[in-house]
Amino acid sequence: MSRLAKVVYLVCLLMAMMPAGADTGTYGIGTPASAEEIAGWDIDIRPDGMGLPAGSGSVEDGEMMYENKCASCHGSFGEGVGRYPVLAGGEGTLTDARPEKTVGSFWPYASTLWDYIHRAMPFTQPQSLSDEEVYAITAYVLYLNDLVEDDFVLTADNLASIEMPNQDGFFFDDRPDTSNTTCMKDCKDPASVKIISEPEIATLQVEEAEAPAEEVAQGGEGIYQQACQLCHGAGVAGAPMTGDKDLWAPRLAQGRDKLVTSAIDGLGVMPPKGGQGQLTDEEVTSAVDFMIQQAKQD
Repeated sequence: MSRLAKVVYLVCLLMAMMPAGADTGTYGIGTPASAEEIAGWDIDIRPDGMGLPAGSGSVEDGEMMYENKCASCHGSFGEGVGRYPVLAGGEGTLTDARPEKTVGSFWPYASTLWDYIHRAMPFTQPQSLSDEEVYAITAYVLYLNDLVEDDFVLTADNLASIEMPNQDGFFFDDRPDTSNTTCMKDCKDPASVKIISEPEIATLQVEEAEAPAEEVAQGGEGIYQQACQLCHGAGVAGAPMTGDKDLWAPRLAQGRDKLVTSAIDGLGVMPPKGGQGQLTDEEVTSAVDFMIQQAKQD
């Protein structure tokens, strides 16, 4: 039985189980979403300010909040640390071969900044900021881009009035998804369409063998680059930099098992498995072994 046939069969079975006179507009599965559940998802902010909660925040208050919660990744002046996004600068670079797309140079609406900070920041603790903190940090990031003065106070009433430099750089694309026209007459008979060839699927036989120690090390390095290098490569948020013997010495003294457990379960601002939840414990362990190896090298 095909998958479609199974789905149709299941729907028919559910409908047959409904009592006579029952509302056939639903399948009787699940429960209606409550107002509280809907409100938990309905957090988007429109460019005209619709959806903003009551509140305010000043550039002055936002400076310390930004320094405590944002600067470790984005830099004290929005310059970006390591591979984290640059937030300020980039004016006049959008036509360059490598444009610097920042809040000030690229983003079309200030509401997008508020919405993104509220929805996804800080990186390790999304949606942990209060509305007042979001207003203050948003105000400070706008100040870093010379869009407001240092005594500016951002509120739900004035956010929509802030004009971003690249606001006119975005437009509604009303082009159709396809330029083809639907065949309405003298169409080709689908039965005449034949498959004349099919791809050959080859099964690759791989002999299982114990990987050499060098290959295992390379595997750990790959996992390190995927999940660990972003912070440990630049010392973000207090992460010990890879290869720094002085910073790693007290950690190595705790033992390998302690380091592996911290990497898998998370520690402080470091999320479990470096935020890469799809990794296995063995893969994370290989990355830890790679960093230990780097710390012990002469």
